[in-house]
Amino acid sequence: MTWEIALVFILLVLTLACFVWEKFPPDLTALTLFLILIGTQLIPTDKAFSVFANPAPLTVGAMFVLSAALVKCGVVDRLSALIEKSSRLPYPIVILIMVVMVATISAFINNTPVVVVFLPVILNLARKMNRAPSKLLIPLSYAAVLGGTCTLVGTSTNLVVNGIITDKGQVGFSMFELGWLGLPVTILGGIYLAIFGNRLLPVREMLTAILSDEERREYITEAFVQPDSPVLNKTLIEAGLTRQRGVRVIEIVRDGIALYFDMKSVRLKAGDRLILACRPTGIANTRRLQGINLVSELNLGIEQIAAHEGSLVEAVVTPHSALLGHTVSEVNFRQRYRMVVLALHRKGKNVREQIESLPIEAGDVLLMMGTDQAIDALRNNEDFIFFDRARVPTKPQTGKVLLVTGVIAAVIAAASFEWVPIEIGALVGCVIICMARCLKTTEAYASIEWNILFLIYGMLAMGMAMEHTGAAAWLAEHIVTGVQHLVPEAHKGIVMLACMYLVTTVLTEILSNNAVAALMAPIAIGVAVQLGMEPRPFIVAVAFAASAAFATPIGYQTNTYVYGVGGYRFSDFLKIGVPLNLLCFVVAMVVIPRVWPF
Repeated sequence: MTWEIALVFILLVLTLACFVWEKFPPDLTALTLFLILIGTQLIPTDKAFSVFANPAPLTVGAMFVLSAALVKCGVVDRLSALIEKSSRLPYPIVILIMVVMVATISAFINNTPVVVVFLPVILNLARKMNRAPSKLLIPLSYAAVLGGTCTLVGTSTNLVVNGIITDKGQVGFSMFELGWLGLPVTILGGIYLAIFGNRLLPVREMLTAILSDEERREYITEAFVQPDSPVLNKTLIEAGLTRQRGVRVIEIVRDGIALYFDMKSVRLKAGDRLILACRPTGIANTRRLQGINLVSELNLGIEQIAAHEGSLVEAVVTPHSALLGHTVSEVNFRQRYRMVVLALHRKGKNVREQIESLPIEAGDVLLMMGTDQAIDALRNNEDFIFFDRARVPTKPQTGKVLLVTGVIAAVIAAASFEWVPIEIGALVGCVIICMARCLKTTEAYASIEWNILFLIYGMLAMGMAMEHTGAAAWLAEHIVTGVQHLVPEAHKGIVMLACMYLVTTVLTEILSNNAVAALMAPIAIGVAVQLGMEPRPFIVAVAFAASAAFATPIGYQTNTYVYGVGGYRFSDFLKIGVPLNLLCFVVAMVVIPRVWPF
């Protein structure tokens, strides 16, 4: 082993550790790795920047745009609304209908927006069926994942692996080639969820369950600071307007302007109008404060907010929300939305303390309280999806629906019949959609998950470094040598296939699926070369295993998204996901050698 190979492995271990640690975003970790590889000359600078010529990330970005256009024109909304009609059917039938519909859509567009669109529909369906949403949300995510394994464009991992193998001189996947494995797994996976889902999936409470009875009865009211008040020049804490006293200050209006305030620093002045969220005891405490009077009890002849019960709502933060990475305090949440964030659910944990200093992430579930007017105003905001009522489907515009679906069908047909490469067809489709005003260019750029693209670029550079330094060949040689010592000649292929599949699955459950695909694909090719076998079956195993991640909520983006919404625990995914992983493994070991022989 040379020092270059040793350094590559050290960097690889450190990168994987950073992914698990989650102190830094995965894309930032990948870009840092990219720069270190250049700085240490593990890959020459000109060769390092050649990763940006790989068509895979470009194709992934184009598919994000095409998916966004299909969602915007209302097609997915209308299809999702059809599921609601199945609410009177038995649970297993509902699950089968959902799996068929979601998997079919996810086979052709990015699965994250599919789950985002279906989410409020499934929550409403759960209410109509009188079932906990936790009985339906994991199957929703799994259906999207299973559907994505059936086609080349169904998931970004397939496109990443396809880009790597074509770059190495292998024949790329055809549009439906992976369906030989994906389709039977999707069918069997749907049957498994229909039969065992109700038994294995837990009944989990939504975020509102953590509130006491009194906390559920909060009121929105308005108070006025009198000129002779003893609280003048005091902070809100010093004045006794704190959560411990049953009062939350939503907003301070001074001279007609809503202030950005901090509980510890802003000092009250005469004439300040305070918008308050009070528990019943809080209203009594406010009445006792000298010099602070409820507007509803004064005859000032000014516009006032009548004291009325505030509404509690839960909403999930969307993947493209403008709030991502910002704290509640940074976005001035109370003044911006006229809502109070009472609690936050993230990765199986309910957070109630120091919420305002916690950076918001996609998939976070916020428990908020506000007036009905404030809630209705926020419903149209694309940063959130509310849980308390069904989403109103977007009204399809016939002309744009036909154009968008026609463009996507043309892209798929062109790639299927090999008229043009998938990356060229997808880019042409994006240009046509934007030129036809089906999607504004700003919306197209916003729909792209740039963090995924830069993560892919960074991991492609790692794969290139492993190949350039000989680390990939060294690793493949030692893996093959170990198998040859333990396994008879006749079974080497199937045992190695199983090893590649299981390693990829385990890594995918704890790391980004795209990162694992970019890392394992070159190793799979190297193993095949060392064995003197066809690389195709090993490549297919890596592509499939890097997508079929069910055992953890962090294994796939859609799993992470429903994690908080359903109030799940980490163990819930293990309980239903591990058997599904084993089912996928068994089917893969049967199908792959027969369709793609060694």
